[in-house]
Amino acid sequence: MSSEREPASSDRRDAGLPGPSPDDRPQPDGRRNAEGVRVDPDAEAERETRTGVVSALVDHEPGVLSRVSGLFARRQFNIESLSVGPTTVDGHARLTLVVEETDAGIEQVEKQLAKLRHVVSVGELDDDAVGAELAVVKVRGDRPGEVHAVTRMYDGRTRHAGPDTVTVELTGDPDEIDDALDALGRFGVVEVARTGRTALARGETPTTPGERPGDETRADDAAVDETRADDAAVDDASTGETRADETNADETNADETPNGRQ
Repeated sequence: MSSEREPASSDRRDAGLPGPSPDDRPQPDGRRNAEGVRVDPDAEAERETRTGVVSALVDHEPGVLSRVSGLFARRQFNIESLSVGPTTVDGHARLTLVVEETDAGIEQVEKQLAKLRHVVSVGELDDDAVGAELAVVKVRGDRPGEVHAVTRMYDGRTRHAGPDTVTVELTGDPDEIDDALDALGRFGVVEVARTGRTALARGETPTTPGERPGDETRADDAAVDETRADDAAVDDASTGETRADETNADETNADETPNGRQ
């Protein structure tokens, strides 16, 4: 047997492995989730949200709005406002959404809307889009003159003035309406109704991708109607000529029949 003594386990630990100690070695920036999988902190970081305005051209049919609302409820999108109304194209309506989401979330809103059967076209509006919101505000009528002055200051107008309340109308950018509501708050705001923002793309840019101007669409429809009218006139003329030829043929056959033939 060898006379050398086997080093104790504590001695081996003290000797360690070649290289820096564990505390001095590079440590990964990630962390592990509950399943033990390492997670990238950049991927898991909370993304910054922003306000996006999405416009969709949809079929103007009953139930379309409920389908859109159901989609947002299932996907839990953060919708700030939704407005819908008829547009220049017969049978279509314009739906305007204001969402507070990340860039990826706004992109998902567009993709999920585009999957719905009654959605014709959808797209996000640029920051320079022309938009506005309507608000109807009812305030206490103790100082109607001052209420009217504040309303005029924000380019609004008084719609009704009674002994107890004054109702005013405000139109403009959502931030401007917020400021007007703050100014009217000194009189005591009773009720507020806001439509939510609606907007159109600036200049010749279509509001939704592929959308055609309403005057061009109406001109095309008129041309189609005129073509159909011409075709119908030609068909009527052809039918009249055919009937006339058949009548002449019958008269000719009658003249060629021998007298007294049984």
